[in-house]
Amino acid sequence: MKELHILIIEDDVPLAKSLQLFLSEIAQTTVSNDGFEGQMLGEEGIYDLVVLDLMLPQISGYDILKHWRTENHLSMPVLILTAKDTLDDKVHGFELGADDYLTKPFHREELLLRVKALLKRSGHLGSDNQLTVGPFTVNLSNRTVAVKTTPLELNGKEFDLLVYFIQNPDTIITKDQIFDRLWGFESETAISVVEVYMSNLRKKIKKATSLQPIKTLRNVGYMFETEELD
Repeated sequence: MKELHILIIEDDVPLAKSLQLFLSEIAQTTVSNDGFEGQMLGEEGIYDLVVLDLMLPQISGYDILKHWRTENHLSMPVLILTAKDTLDDKVHGFELGADDYLTKPFHREELLLRVKALLKRSGHLGSDNQLTVGPFTVNLSNRTVAVKTTPLELNGKEFDLLVYFIQNPDTIITKDQIFDRLWGFESETAISVVEVYMSNLRKKIKKATSLQPIKTLRNVGYMFETEELD
């Protein structure tokens, strides 16, 4: 299930490393030990879920969450992780747009269950590690794709690209978001590689089926349109 991406914002370095180890079982993880850096990473819009500590130096998790929800209008699930366990603290977090709340100390199993539940609720993780949109069925465990009953043979990055679209149907995704998600912020690869893989993916979909759900929005980005799948 490495196609999922989780952002961890936690200033306790040993705890952050433990979280990264736990969550690497179900997703690729990015860790930030700094609140301002974490806030900027979240604004990239490439993460399927964020684990957010409240007690951060200089800026609180509350402020980060409020900024994301009210100014950036980001909707990715956010799991608050904190030592604050009063009802008022929880209510305040939920009012700002948190999706779940886990208090320290916590059990690894509970963390994983809560994260999986949020990913399923948001449509980023299906039962049996499958994602389905229209006739497209993606198996994240064995990295296979079928359109109805026709297998779609994709290489690594082509598969990751299709998964990203299927996880975000009817949503505009920019070229920069695709590049950051699939190649990473620090990659020295040219961003034009996105167009190459997009072209390859479209050709393979067209060859396997008459459908062509991936649309180009000029000077904006791309969209996987579900109305094309009816």
